[in-house]
Amino acid sequence: MLKAVRNPLAHLAGRFTPRPRTVRRAATAALVISVVIVVTGGAVRLTGSGLGCETWPRCSDESLVATREMGLHGLIEFTNRMLAYVVTAAVVWFIVAARCAKPRRRPLTRLGWAQFWVVMFNGVLGGITVLTELNPFIVAAHFLAAMALITAATVSWQRAREGDEPARPAVNPPLRRAVLGLTLLTAALVVAGTAVTGSGKHAGDSSDIERMPFDWEAVTRVHSALAWAVVLGTAAVWLLLRRAGAAAAPRARATELFLVLLSQGVVGYAQYFLDEPELLVGIHLLGSTLVWIAALRLLLATRDRGPSRDGEDPAAVPRPAPAARTDREPAGAA
Repeated sequence: MLKAVRNPLAHLAGRFTPRPRTVRRAATAALVISVVIVVTGGAVRLTGSGLGCETWPRCSDESLVATREMGLHGLIEFTNRMLAYVVTAAVVWFIVAARCAKPRRRPLTRLGWAQFWVVMFNGVLGGITVLTELNPFIVAAHFLAAMALITAATVSWQRAREGDEPARPAVNPPLRRAVLGLTLLTAALVVAGTAVTGSGKHAGDSSDIERMPFDWEAVTRVHSALAWAVVLGTAAVWLLLRRAGAAAAPRARATELFLVLLSQGVVGYAQYFLDEPELLVGIHLLGSTLVWIAALRLLLATRDRGPSRDGEDPAAVPRPAPAARTDREPAGAA
């Protein structure tokens, strides 16, 4: 009993062995709910419910939860707060599944804990957002922290589906550098989007909320220019991957990113010309998470860690001969 109290995860690992499919499903659940809470956070802002609960960690000075007097705005804001517990539960379940898997996969457990601490940090940051009455810079930081959670969840999702061999290049070094540059450019696009939002009209509440001191037209043009740069960069990467005879996975990920970017661009221009209708802004927010996930998946596809062993003894699984591989080895790969 004392050992269970000191290290409950180790105690549980000795009595519970999840199937590899369970670990993968736990990683999927953590990723999906991390996207959901970004979208619901956007719904809080777009419905003007950002101060529906006027303080934090309580909903008001008199009540821990939303009351009837707070109306719909209070209900929306409090519901979004409660979703943080759902996110926490999904992340904890992934940590438990990763820790109890056999053979033990320490990188997966570390990724789970990374998600956990990002959730805790962002919960506090969300409270600061309310206490500062929706300061736009704090709101932007709150969103970027949520994107950090999506980053950790996406990497966890990918790692749960591959082996633990040392990473090997799946494309040649110049192509990997090009994909890394494209990923950084996509990150800049996401950050620029927070400036567009922070200086736009959807402040999150009907009261006089401070906005970022930027010209909205100017930052929108910068955001648009970055979006076009990412689209053209993705097209160039796809062509280079095809010309280099890269494996199917990197080319498929580049295609997915390109299609998501085109869809996001259509929504972005539509919301600009229609003066930011709430529904389109919400769809664009969802699109930003999908763009980032697609960019990360492309980056992760530029290296290979071997197939997942699905919990079997690696020594008991025959490895395919090099000649049996169907993927072409890229020129210059280490």
